[in-house]
Amino acid sequence: MLLAAVLAGHRAVPNVHGLGSLLDSVTPLLGIGVPLLALAALLRRSRLALIAVLLPATVWAALYAGAWLRPSSAGGSTGLRVASQNLRAGNPDPAATVRALAAARAELIALQEVADDERVTGALRESHPHRAAVSTVALYSRYPIRERAGVDTGLGWTRALRAVVATPTGDLTVYVVHLGSARAGDTAVRDQTVAELAARVRADPSPRLVVLGDLNTASTDRVFAPLARLLADAQAEAGRGLGFTWPARVPVTRPDHVLYRGLTATSAGVLRTPASDHRAVTASFRW
Repeated sequence: MLLAAVLAGHRAVPNVHGLGSLLDSVTPLLGIGVPLLALAALLRRSRLALIAVLLPATVWAALYAGAWLRPSSAGGSTGLRVASQNLRAGNPDPAATVRALAAARAELIALQEVADDERVTGALRESHPHRAAVSTVALYSRYPIRERAGVDTGLGWTRALRAVVATPTGDLTVYVVHLGSARAGDTAVRDQTVAELAARVRADPSPRLVVLGDLNTASTDRVFAPLARLLADAQAEAGRGLGFTWPARVPVTRPDHVLYRGLTATSAGVLRTPASDHRAVTASFRW
């Protein structure tokens, strides 16, 4: 009953020192408690306990099972494929990481924590000749980039950019962002950057818009709500499963996102790439 209550009411836990935000983010993982409780009931040979486990199982299924049960009708012809990757500061082979993204046939590649720009640019020069970069974030494109500018998200230094890409079917506004970090007991900076990004997107008149990057927050986090009201989530609309990306070896949460408006997502997924501590996120769209 306690597990069911936490699953159903985690948003009611006050967000003191980021506790509520942390609980929101890990709530999908609490489903692990269901088989553990069922095993304990079997070992105790308690029919009543086994029946009681159905309560948290039902709550978890109602919240998250739909991620694996989405109909395949979201698919269709694809006009644009995008990918986003946190390269990891100190990546020993960033060229290998980005080559894996290019091999995934992404026309737009958004990168965060770009420390070795020369090797990255060299690896993508032929496949993605157009580039926009600010600080440690960058966008590489197969199509011309008409506009580019840094975006202030309240970090005190610019770690986001806005670009307009001239695709064969029209202009697309692309934000590449790396929001503030969330640490145990301290999410204030991250929360502020989420709010700042939401304000920028809200004020942006572009009919077709994509946000790519490491937002340092899960979609289940209450802090994510301002963005969720403005943009659709490609993984939620066209992906299968929860799409966890971090840490790369055994991912337990999804700080990396593809958000959009003015397009239709046809597929979304996660890609394991070499040398990074994040998995990449990908999505395909039709116009």
